[in-house]
Amino acid sequence: MEITRRRLLKMTGEAAAAAGLLGRNNAWPQEAPRAQDSRKGRAVGENDKIVVGIIGVGSRGYNTHIDWFGKHPDVEIGAVCDVHAPYVERAVAKTGGKARGYHDFRDLLAQKDIDAVVVCTPPQWHAIISILACQAGKDVYCEKPMSRFPAEARAMAEAAKKHGRITQVGTQIHATENYHKCVDVVRSGALGQITAVRNFCSMNDDSEGLGMPPDTAPPEGLDWNMWLGPAPQVPFNIGRFRDGMHRYFKDYVDSWLHELGPHIVDLPFWALDLPQPTAVSASGGRFATNSIADVPDTMDVIWEWPDKIMTWSLMQASSFPFGVGGPGSGRKLGIVFHGKDATLLANYGLCQVLDKQGKPVEDKAYPVAAPPSPGHEREFLDAVKSRKQPSCSFEAHLPLHVALNLAHTALQTGRKLHWDAEKFEVVGDKEANRLITPQYRAPWKLPT
Repeated sequence: MEITRRRLLKMTGEAAAAAGLLGRNNAWPQEAPRAQDSRKGRAVGENDKIVVGIIGVGSRGYNTHIDWFGKHPDVEIGAVCDVHAPYVERAVAKTGGKARGYHDFRDLLAQKDIDAVVVCTPPQWHAIISILACQAGKDVYCEKPMSRFPAEARAMAEAAKKHGRITQVGTQIHATENYHKCVDVVRSGALGQITAVRNFCSMNDDSEGLGMPPDTAPPEGLDWNMWLGPAPQVPFNIGRFRDGMHRYFKDYVDSWLHELGPHIVDLPFWALDLPQPTAVSASGGRFATNSIADVPDTMDVIWEWPDKIMTWSLMQASSFPFGVGGPGSGRKLGIVFHGKDATLLANYGLCQVLDKQGKPVEDKAYPVAAPPSPGHEREFLDAVKSRKQPSCSFEAHLPLHVALNLAHTALQTGRKLHWDAEKFEVVGDKEANRLITPQYRAPWKLPT
């Protein structure tokens, strides 16, 4: 259903203000998700334009992805979708009126000329939209985190494989020259056997001034019930909705491990070609910040493999570089590879080898293990044409996201989990095994 601003305001404005519930045709909450027909999608030739639909144009989709994808001469932004009418209107205007505007992502997926979709919604929607897009014959670029639950990650990878779809997770740092160099160093053997990896993220951040705003009626033109989707029903609060602030609520992102872990922890998983971990433990809570946010502001995780461990440390209350990078008030992050012969200090822009005495090793060229990238979104577009998966496909990201997702399961249960990747289950823990599969709010279900 293609919509106009007037129609969407009529649908959602007065009703949403009164109850915050009614959506399309004043019946959305009771309407079961439509099945999507599986089809191959049209073949995109080398000289053809790739028609892209962007789902979620409130913040990143509008400010970044319309520009990122629209700048390529072989791309046409053919459709945009959002549950907030003003966002749809301005996104259509940004495309010069060429894109069609939608309220319901399923109607965008039904637009036959759409070759690929970019999913920029809050993370509670990622699995459902991505899987239905695969079933509809669309290739999928999904912003991170790819998933919140292990079962979602597996279902997304399986859907892409079953329907022959090209997929890419929005871990843009993966494409940078510095990350490629770090992979070259690790795989060269210069560090020797690597027994531990430390990942950290610290920041001076009291939830970005989120404060304690009260619950209110939704703004005119917003279908709040559809925004929540499979997440629990809660009253509208501007703190959850504005400027990507969903990242501070467990119902949508779980923790900063899902927000920045896909960028940071991606490097060791990639460089070491790590499989799913054999055990995970986690601890943390809200100890230092004050707002309506409920994600941990302090969190430690330990992942285990037979020959190494890896950790994650989050400190939201005080920015400290732990010897990786220099001082400053901004966000600090780092990855430390501990080898028997040397140590690698890394972050988005740093690749520094230290010898066993902790002294910097003179920079040199290493054998190329990770060929240069043409750019993260360009990798995806090239793959749409070549039908060869890009570097951050759903399948490639499966071990990483299972590890991130399991960390939240371990935090929720409060105990160490032993993971059997082959059986895809927590060993001997019925409660934890129930938690690896999402319990969506009706009528939503994980598509199969």
